[in-house]
Amino acid sequence: MTENEIVDIFKKTGVMLTGHFKLTSGRHSDHYMQCAHLFEYADYSEKLCAILADAYRDAGVELVVGPALGGVIISYETARALKVRNIFAERENGVMTLRRGFTVEPDTKVLVVEDVVTTGGSVREVMALMNERGANVVGVGCIVDRSNGKVDFGVPLKAVLSMEVVSYEESECPLCKQGIPCVKPGSRNFHK
Repeated sequence: MTENEIVDIFKKTGVMLTGHFKLTSGRHSDHYMQCAHLFEYADYSEKLCAILADAYRDAGVELVVGPALGGVIISYETARALKVRNIFAERENGVMTLRRGFTVEPDTKVLVVEDVVTTGGSVREVMALMNERGANVVGVGCIVDRSNGKVDFGVPLKAVLSMEVVSYEESECPLCKQGIPCVKPGSRNFHK
């Protein structure tokens, strides 16, 4: 699939948004990738997650894990394409953890996936959780790498689409200085 075909899918599904957004990292941006809209469409989800699976087909992946909420469907679809098990990590009292009886055996080859990587904070938390259990993280996969390859996880990072989207610390945000209202996608006050 070409980059233009991928971008067309993002546009058709309402993934690419413009405005003034507060990202999960706390930074501000005039672009937001709302991948939740992509996952409304099973055919697109399957195609794009298959791209990630193909990138790691020869890595011996035994388990795919993603952070809730953004990594739940991508974890499932990527694992399905690889024909391996999948689980998700979630925050409990602000700490990324495994719940619901999920387990990871030592030396398990794990692929960590996320919908969008900007600073990589959630991915690093999941990687640390896997390392605590003695797993072997063999790579990171995402639908969109907003850092355009600048985030270093110490393992390969493969993205369906890499792009550089400028983001700012709140104190340096030109959109804030212009008085443009800021929204946090996923919050009660956010409207597409």
